[in-house]
Amino acid sequence: MTDLVAGVDVGGTFTDLVILDPATGAVQLAKVPTSLPNQAPGVLAAFDAAGANLADLALIVHGTTTTTNAVLERNLCKTGLITTLGFRDVLELGRRTRPQPYGMTGTFTPVIPRDLRLEIPERMDAQGRPVTPLDEDALRSALRHLIDQGCESLVIHFLHAYANPAHEIRAAEIAREVWPTPYITGGHDLLSESREYERGVTAAVNASVQPLLERYVARLAGELRDRGYPRDLLVMNGNGGMVEASKVSREAVKTVMSGPASGVMAALATGRRAGFPNLLTYDMGGTSTDVAMIRGNRAPVSNEIEVEYAMPIHVPMVDVRTVGAGGGSIARVDAGGMLRVGPESAGSTPGPVCYGRGGTRVTISDANLILGRLPADRFGQAAEDARRAMHDQIAAPLGLTTEAAAEAVLRIANTHMAGAIRMVSISLGADPRDFALFAFGGAGPLHATALARELAIPRVLVPARPGITNALGCVVADLRHDFVRTLNRPLDSVDMDQVHAILAAQEAEGRRLIAAERIALTDTTAEFTADMQFIGQTHLLRIPLPSATPTRDDIRQRFEAAYHARFRVTLPTIRANLVNLNCSVIGHRPYMDLSRLIDPAERRTIATPKATRTVWFGQPMETPVYWRDHLPLDPRITGPAIIEQMDTTTVIDPGCTVRGDADGNLIVEVPQ
Repeated sequence: MTDLVAGVDVGGTFTDLVILDPATGAVQLAKVPTSLPNQAPGVLAAFDAAGANLADLALIVHGTTTTTNAVLERNLCKTGLITTLGFRDVLELGRRTRPQPYGMTGTFTPVIPRDLRLEIPERMDAQGRPVTPLDEDALRSALRHLIDQGCESLVIHFLHAYANPAHEIRAAEIAREVWPTPYITGGHDLLSESREYERGVTAAVNASVQPLLERYVARLAGELRDRGYPRDLLVMNGNGGMVEASKVSREAVKTVMSGPASGVMAALATGRRAGFPNLLTYDMGGTSTDVAMIRGNRAPVSNEIEVEYAMPIHVPMVDVRTVGAGGGSIARVDAGGMLRVGPESAGSTPGPVCYGRGGTRVTISDANLILGRLPADRFGQAAEDARRAMHDQIAAPLGLTTEAAAEAVLRIANTHMAGAIRMVSISLGADPRDFALFAFGGAGPLHATALARELAIPRVLVPARPGITNALGCVVADLRHDFVRTLNRPLDSVDMDQVHAILAAQEAEGRRLIAAERIALTDTTAEFTADMQFIGQTHLLRIPLPSATPTRDDIRQRFEAAYHARFRVTLPTIRANLVNLNCSVIGHRPYMDLSRLIDPAERRTIATPKATRTVWFGQPMETPVYWRDHLPLDPRITGPAIIEQMDTTTVIDPGCTVRGDADGNLIVEVPQ
């Protein structure tokens, strides 16, 4: 067995594989169609396409969309809920928000339907003191009813269990005596956090996807083992860390957003090596665009993520924001004569018109093709079909030429994506001019320089393999365990000995879990934070703590400084409230050499175009086209230019200049 490390990421359209030799930096790559609904054959096909011998691999890390897709599509296992008398509708009432900001439109489907949400007498108060004893006879009756209804998973979610989980623990003990499966989730098991709605939704999602994830991972791990893979399969979590496949289903909800998290981890590693500590990550795929902010070489992890309307999942996850603008996003003229782009997508089946798979509605990809950003000769007759569809559906109704219509589609799509980038930067008090735009995904580099110009971002960093960056993230990610504990006390009355004890216990548990993973590490570190607010406020602000033994004054000063930095307001007469204590324990994996993602033997000494073609940048311009694998390490290219490679195409707008670095990244300077 060698030290080869494999990262495999399953997307909605493609399954990507990177196999890296840490000793030499040698790389094997593969990109194959994703197999649906069972993703395992696609994963195995990727290894076959790379010619990999599984017996030679020391580690396989897998990023999966199994749980994310199940949640978004509501393709969930039948799950029952037992909760405190009077609180069965908490999951449906939520926070009294609405899907659309104007009008009473939109729908919401709770994770667990009302007829499978049952109540029993029991009650704790907010301090964790028993008010009503647990009615064990009522509990057993509710369990029998849910079993009779065919429920596979069970959620036990009692009021204020974060303060005292005794009733939840006892109820779970009784449930295990009769429940026909091992899928039993207690609300406090996942997070000891106040707010029963968010805690309940998190537990409900976990229970609803547990069987799906366990069956998929067990099947994949078994097939890998049958082919000779000798080690445990690791699965990416949404917090950017990893966990063994045999343990992952216990906290299945933590794998939601696994794919976007791995992309951010790759951006973090690439940016650190390239000397860019501040990055706005921009991952444009076929259906959506994911953006995140990396500041000071730190991944943005939050436990306040809402993956869609009324779907708050309060376990720590990389803070990624998503908009419905991808290569397959459909463009249309609405009844009022306005041009709209997305969020509806053609997906991969039937896909954009230019795919030639039966798609009839024009998309962003079709617009890029018509404007010359993609090579028409690769699409055959479908390229003409796309041009005709753009004329008939967009250009003619708006009185535009076909090229002008295509440019309008791109401008609107870019506006949507720029809004998402503003949401993770300006809305959080950050200036985009202090960042570089890290562009990846199959379509990200097509739009990156135009977005950077619109947002006044001075540089774009295009990694060596943008289309398989998520798989690379699986290779470079560290081990990570996150813990949250609610106190919800005014800071001036908090018992600091209790604070220190909680943080110390969290760190000890994290180190224990990482030590049990049996993965080679260079170091294990702990990071401590607190979620705070001024009394009377709703939203939380996370602040870093210097150690596991902070002083009261240190916490107060850090919170007030962070609040002023974010909102430019000082509130000296309002008391600070310490809501949550958090600890992240990180097991750092060995250094990975990323300099050979593009084969050095393919590189040439001079950047020579392979062809030229007409590309529209407001007007037609004869534009050189380069093959990226043939570029020297430090090319000097001035836009306009097109740079093609196996997994994506990069568009260099007029006036932009391109240079490179030792890892083969492209650094695009964008004049403002």
